[in-house]
Amino acid sequence: MQAIILAAGMGRRLKELTQDNTKCMVKVNGVTLIDRMLGQLDNRGLSRIVVVVGYEGQKLIDYISTLGIKTPIVYVNNPIYDKTNNIYSLALAKEHLCEEDTLLFESDLIFEDSVIDEIVNDPRETLALVDKYASWMDGTCVKLGADDSIDAFVPGKKFKFDEIKDYYKTVNIYKFSKHFSQTHYVPFLDAYTKALGDNEYYEQVLRVITMLDEPVIKAKRLSGQLWYEIDDIQDLDIATSMFTPDEDEKVSLLQARFGGYWRYPQLLDFCYLVNPYFPPQKLIDEIKASFETLLTQYPSGMRVNSLLAAKNFDVHQENILVGNGAAELIKALMGQLSGKVGFIRPTFEEYPNRYNKEESVCFVPENDNYAYDENDLMEFFGDKDISTLVVVNPDNPTGNYINKAGLLKLTKWAAEKGIKLVIDESFVDFADELDSTLIIQNILDENPHLYVMKSISKSYGVPGLRLGVLASGDAAMIATLKKDVAIWNINSFGEFYMQIEEKYKKDYAAALVKIRAERARYISELESISCIRVIPSQANYVMAELTGEMTSRELTKRLLLNYDLFIKDLSPKMGGKQYVRLAVRNTEDNNKLIDALRAELLG
Repeated sequence: MQAIILAAGMGRRLKELTQDNTKCMVKVNGVTLIDRMLGQLDNRGLSRIVVVVGYEGQKLIDYISTLGIKTPIVYVNNPIYDKTNNIYSLALAKEHLCEEDTLLFESDLIFEDSVIDEIVNDPRETLALVDKYASWMDGTCVKLGADDSIDAFVPGKKFKFDEIKDYYKTVNIYKFSKHFSQTHYVPFLDAYTKALGDNEYYEQVLRVITMLDEPVIKAKRLSGQLWYEIDDIQDLDIATSMFTPDEDEKVSLLQARFGGYWRYPQLLDFCYLVNPYFPPQKLIDEIKASFETLLTQYPSGMRVNSLLAAKNFDVHQENILVGNGAAELIKALMGQLSGKVGFIRPTFEEYPNRYNKEESVCFVPENDNYAYDENDLMEFFGDKDISTLVVVNPDNPTGNYINKAGLLKLTKWAAEKGIKLVIDESFVDFADELDSTLIIQNILDENPHLYVMKSISKSYGVPGLRLGVLASGDAAMIATLKKDVAIWNINSFGEFYMQIEEKYKKDYAAALVKIRAERARYISELESISCIRVIPSQANYVMAELTGEMTSRELTKRLLLNYDLFIKDLSPKMGGKQYVRLAVRNTEDNNKLIDALRAELLG
């Protein structure tokens, strides 16, 4: 068996990275794609490796000569690489195709060794390697029959997004038997190029072959093995985190992304916090039905969006502000504060990070659960001469909760002390106490020193819309903040969501019932694991201490590398103490995490 690698292309989308080098000489974690691929093939007992070169071809040949590859390498030159596509490159190597069985690769791929194992070890002679379609993928897709037959090749121009559930993406790795190349592929390749020219893709020939009564080629489905196709700098960034050989670095790179994990199709995210039971499918479908309009039309300005928020939260327009996520509003609000500001630690770092450290006064509960109530706060901050107190309730990451009566008591105390009180209630809807919100018009009117923040993204399970609100009886401050943020600070999708959200109030209430019940079950299961101490929580996450020998960093790494489960390692913000934060997802997902925790912690 031989291998053929198509490496003639220019890789324009990688811009300056391929200005003087061919695409396969781009480095991932310090190793070029071609070095990695040739190294993976070198120990496979191949008779030879045929490399089709073109752009910067001599430079590539010279580079490969330095790699110490033992397998014989044959080069084929495509002198018109800038006027042709990969069908022409493969046509130049057609004589090699007909001489023996072939593994065919495109040179912009990175994959783990098991990907080659899948296709090499399969006894079927002619295969197209495919993977279930995911949103990051681009290029040719296929539809498969139950017997792994390829029912249809779907080129990009015929791609239908309403059929993606039926699609598999070609990995651009194939196994052609010598017989298949002689009797099917090469004859059809010759006919196709004569009829349609050289500026086509070699998959088009396979598409024609699959229309035959007995097309011979079958699909080989991957089942979670890692691979990535690198077309641009974003692909390169993803591949760097996926294929770094340093396990600790892989964890750090993923943590540093702060989202966008749909680009990692196998990853189950227990780090970031949303509502697993909302929105309902009907709400999603309603947004989909207006997608084109929302995509192509400007959103309304701040005045209209404040009106929508006022309608949804039943407060006056002048008392509420909409933000591009709560983070935008936190930044704006903290920028308006002066004097000493009180914080509770550990907490959501966005608040203290947005304020002068020298003017910050921090309260750290002196107990194992980091628990506190309103009395603890009043006692600690009573003589600290603070101008503002920030309370996240339930707190993040601890899940500590002060009930509504306690918050109102704290609000009254703050008024008597002349202290501004900022309450972040982004997670309060998940608490067992019902109707615990402070975004109520009469409460705001009676307490103009009170500022209530809420992340719609977290409570309502729509983080991609980036929505948050700030409500206060201090209409002058709200007006100032409205001038501070951009007039079009949210997009049309966020605006439309606020426009229709009221219709789904019952669905939201039902979702909260589900998550409270699942949280209770989840905590019970976690508590059954002997080396985990669970901190009581009223949020959609649980903080837990590891009481055995394993560190939170090591556990985070093992869950990510062995199970594709991503949890929050809290040790950096807990002074090195071994805590993790585990989001509450649905029952199926939570059980996967619980099983993995038992396997790793109990052996």
